[in-house]
Amino acid sequence: MCGIIGIVANEEVNQSLYDGLTVLQHRGQDAAGIVTYDNGRLYLRKDNGLVKDVFHTRHMLMLKGRMGMGHVRYPTAGCSSSAEAQPFYVNSPYGITFAHNGNLTNSEELKWALFRADRRHINTNSDSEILLNVLAHELQQLNKMRMIPSDLFTAVSQVHQRCRGAYAVIAMIAGYGILAFRDPYGIRPLVFGKRERLSKTEYIVASESVAIDALGYELVRDVAPGEAIFIDTKGDFHAQQCIDNSMYSPCIFEYVYLARPDSMIDDVSVHKSRMRMGEKLAQKILRERPNHDIDVVIPIPDTSRSAALQLAYMLGIVYREGFIKNRYIGRTFIMPGQKERKKSVRQKLNPIDLEFKGKNVLLIDDSIVRGTTSRQIIQMARDAGARKVYFASASPPVRYPNVYGIDMPAANELVAHDRTEQEIADILGADWLIYQDLSDLIDAVRKRNPALTCFDVSCFTGDYVTGDVNTEYLKKLENQRSDNAKLDQEERDMNIIELYNTA
Repeated sequence: MCGIIGIVANEEVNQSLYDGLTVLQHRGQDAAGIVTYDNGRLYLRKDNGLVKDVFHTRHMLMLKGRMGMGHVRYPTAGCSSSAEAQPFYVNSPYGITFAHNGNLTNSEELKWALFRADRRHINTNSDSEILLNVLAHELQQLNKMRMIPSDLFTAVSQVHQRCRGAYAVIAMIAGYGILAFRDPYGIRPLVFGKRERLSKTEYIVASESVAIDALGYELVRDVAPGEAIFIDTKGDFHAQQCIDNSMYSPCIFEYVYLARPDSMIDDVSVHKSRMRMGEKLAQKILRERPNHDIDVVIPIPDTSRSAALQLAYMLGIVYREGFIKNRYIGRTFIMPGQKERKKSVRQKLNPIDLEFKGKNVLLIDDSIVRGTTSRQIIQMARDAGARKVYFASASPPVRYPNVYGIDMPAANELVAHDRTEQEIADILGADWLIYQDLSDLIDAVRKRNPALTCFDVSCFTGDYVTGDVNTEYLKKLENQRSDNAKLDQEERDMNIIELYNTA
């Protein structure tokens, strides 16, 4: 769940890239980077931290050029070292900078192939660097002194043949332009827009349409699964489908939680889809508990507001804001470790006691993943004086790991894994727990775009659309990326630092 952006314009793009990344900050808070191209040179700034902390005036002045790209990072693979902040760069061929949202499922296989057959060195644990080198190798294989757009599309078609998993990519080729492409399933989102400025057309590519809107561009459309687009330095646009057997299967969790509500993804309004999730939940409540005693509906800010408002309207129940959010605490779901998530919930939310005292409260959240946040919030509601606390999730139970770029690597860290809904309710401390039905969630999202006949819903069902995920892979992923694994890595890093300091 990273955020990517690329711009080819007729004026300096540094400020636009910065502004675009701030709009996409919800997609990653670990690191940020911008690279621009001007007069044969690349200018790069990247580091750990939020966009506002990574880029100061001295950095912005350095980022010269009318073409550039940016990235905000949320680490699911690799580590949180600043060395793995993006964009990445390889100088051969041509000079390519690269940013990626998603996760490869055959990264180990590719890494060895790059080393043994392609003679390319991978310097980090990031699968994004692997994907970059696959693209660079396929371009080099064409053995062209000068490229034309069809050469790029040929290279991308080879990337699709070699790489499996989820990837939305922006690559800037020095002196040529910006290339963007999406995996054959369209799991991670990618959109592009344009505007007329100084009698020429300028283009933007981004993870979400909200960045396009905020910068004054007009949304054109989504990049199709398996498609590649290329905008050259003159502003000419080229597009081509690069695989024959693409299958539209976007990640449904984008609509549940990841994307901003003011975005359009695959021609679906995220806000409207969440409103429909609220409608479906209300209908389920009326079916299962027509004589419910709910006094007030309270959302857990911010993602669940759209669903909670519509649910309250459908039930004819009072809607209230019961939690005040500290805007200076990041999204708890994408915090790097369980310890950090636990610590941040109380810092992030504070209840308004009068909205809870003596009432039967229905709390609405977008999803329940590990259950850590939900359990603490339910206890906060009780401490604030709630008589009963009911809890509703706008999505079904998250029972399986996500392998396509969302930090759900270990099944045993998911509160719903191998548990009944009553067992989950007991763990969370809720008087009643209600989940969205998967069929209702799918209907809520695809209503605006019936062409979306298939979604990646693997975290709910355990069925992975790429067809290459098995038990062995999931176990390996758990060993590499679970919270315990991350803590072990942190401990090893601290030991190295301690040894260095005492040497």
